[in-house]
Amino acid sequence: MESLTSESTLQFASQAAARGFFFMSPWRSLAAQGCFTTVTTPAFGGESLQGEFQQEIRQRFLEAKRQGIVNPVLVGAIPFDASQPSSLFIPESSHYFDGRAFRQQMSAPESKLPEVVRRTALPEQDDFMQMVSKAVEATSAQRLDKVVLSRLMEIVTAEQVDIANLMTRLMTQNPGSYNFHVLLPEGGSLLGASPELLLRKQGHRYFTHPLAGSARRESDAEKDRFAGQQLMNSSKDRYEHKLVTDAMRDVLQPRSASLTLPSTPELLTTSTLWHLGTAIEGEVSHQADTALSLACLLHPTPALSGFPHASAQKLIAELEPFNRGLFGGIVGWCDEHGNGEWVVTIRCGKVNGNRVRLFAGAGIVPASSPESEWRETGVKLNTMLRAFGLN
Repeated sequence: MESLTSESTLQFASQAAARGFFFMSPWRSLAAQGCFTTVTTPAFGGESLQGEFQQEIRQRFLEAKRQGIVNPVLVGAIPFDASQPSSLFIPESSHYFDGRAFRQQMSAPESKLPEVVRRTALPEQDDFMQMVSKAVEATSAQRLDKVVLSRLMEIVTAEQVDIANLMTRLMTQNPGSYNFHVLLPEGGSLLGASPELLLRKQGHRYFTHPLAGSARRESDAEKDRFAGQQLMNSSKDRYEHKLVTDAMRDVLQPRSASLTLPSTPELLTTSTLWHLGTAIEGEVSHQADTALSLACLLHPTPALSGFPHASAQKLIAELEPFNRGLFGGIVGWCDEHGNGEWVVTIRCGKVNGNRVRLFAGAGIVPASSPESEWRETGVKLNTMLRAFGLN
């Protein structure tokens, strides 16, 4: 399907942004509503083309086509821990749409914001900094090279959150991000403005753009440029970034006919942060590989878990006082031909009625400072907090 700009398609996308699946990307934007069938099978082992997860998806695509869905797509989210149930479904109807045209016709966000009656950090600052200290000790003792620790912020509002208004504010404030909304089967919505592409595939070509290493943006242009250059010159952040890109190269190489990975990262910006990023491109060696099978191969990257993954995941389970669930997972879509796009579920939150839960994480290496990591996660939370008129 081509990206459409008709008024009816843009209206469909607008409705999906609050009551369905919505994914706006610089490459291809997709909106979907209704549910033909769900896929809750855990995505663990989803990189195997003959595994249970991939076989079920192929079967569901066949069922959808037999029932008259001409171009079925699989959409939704996979949790950080891929052994937990997936939140995926094949919608009854879907349309690609022109993201630029959608932004142009988007109405201004309502100025009225929900009154926040309670805001709680989980864990609180002292506890989080103790977590970081323990992780620094583990990396310094070489039990692992890096671990990503996260924290939550829980918000209660006086009245139910207006999802349509919140999404409009997110898209207006973060025009360069991957803006998404997923209606969850258990109730509520997963939404966000992720800056990080995990995997895009079109035909035999794939593209991934990992981010690792961050610095806060400054309001003064000269100070902002200096902050970016400091990040590029930071040995701590360059080390953290190289751990990620080296691990991704090693995972992708056996499945690739060709693979291009620059030796030096580039600087990228969001509205609140500088990031180190590396654009990786390749061509699959197995024609049957899909956007989702490659995404499962990569997920979770060391940018969301750590390295080595098994050791990092064990330490995360010991230190974090909550189950990440869909936070730190992946969200996106894949069509029956294997084309699709998946991004990392960061700069995000879950909204259910008047209750909101926000997520942010930071990579911990031997040179990490507990206070700096608290500040970094605070800046990352600001992407969602700004949508609520908070800082």
